Amino acid sequence: MLNEIAEFKAYTEAPTYKRDNKNDNSFLGRFTREGIQGFEGFPRVLTIIARGYMFKNGTADIEYARRAISAWCSIPDKDITKEKEEWRFRTDFREYHNEFPELVSENGEGWFYKHFHSAMNFVKNNPDKFTVKESEKYALMDKNFDTAWRDKVTRMHFSTYYLKTKGAWILRFDDILSSALELGELKNKDFELSEETKAKISDFTKAPSTANALETLIKYYYANRQEDTDWVVLPVANFDAYFGSTSFSKKRLTELVKSKAIERENSYNVSRYRLNEVFK
Repeated sequence: MLNEIAEFKAYTEAPTYKRDNKNDNSFLGRFTREGIQGFEGFPRVLTIIARGYMFKNGTADIEYARRAISAWCSIPDKDITKEKEEWRFRTDFREYHNEFPELVSENGEGWFYKHFHSAMNFVKNNPDKFTVKESEKYALMDKNFDTAWRDKVTRMHFSTYYLKTKGAWILRFDDILSSALELGELKNKDFELSEETKAKISDFTKAPSTANALETLIKYYYANRQEDTDWVVLPVANFDAYFGSTSFSKKRLTELVKSKAIERENSYNVSRYRLNEVFK
């Protein structure tokens, strides 16, 4: 979350599929099961990818970034010769394979499509590592994924001014590219907290996992706070993926709000937070 360059690599390089124990979800990469089911956290994921390619040569190349995220999102179409009513409804971008071989295959399998199905194959081939209930949940996800992802990618092409668009919070490529252009090149924003600040963390929690979450939140706050506000947008789904499970949002975040280490509010589908005064 603090090292954006590392995040970019997690979304574009080949993952490792393994599970050392029942709490190990590393086979999903930098995603959670809940995040994949609802495609939550994808605005940040795609913005990170877009920024990595947009500024690859030092200057902003918006169309290059658009092709990159299209390739990443590609899902194979059985009949690519069939003419579409409108070009923006296409979801198969195999023609970008030569330009982005790491993002899309010759058959139109985008990075995310390949990653998801590789993870599901790992579940199928390792039944001893998953409970029956888990296996059933992943099997249902696998069954519904292609249709859901194709529909999501189709909607990403809609223009903000497209009259048939339904819903205010549709994820669009144009919005992703706009955010990427505004945020600029990827950065490693990680830094070391002072010993004084670390000592204060123990006043709010004794649990190591919650203390680790608070330390990350403090760093993220100072790395992303704007001068005109003391609130910082909290990408909860991405934090869940960063910590490897939804225990961050379901447990750690609740504990930190209750202890008053942070203050949090939700409005217009956006979660944001600010630190207790002792950390400022």
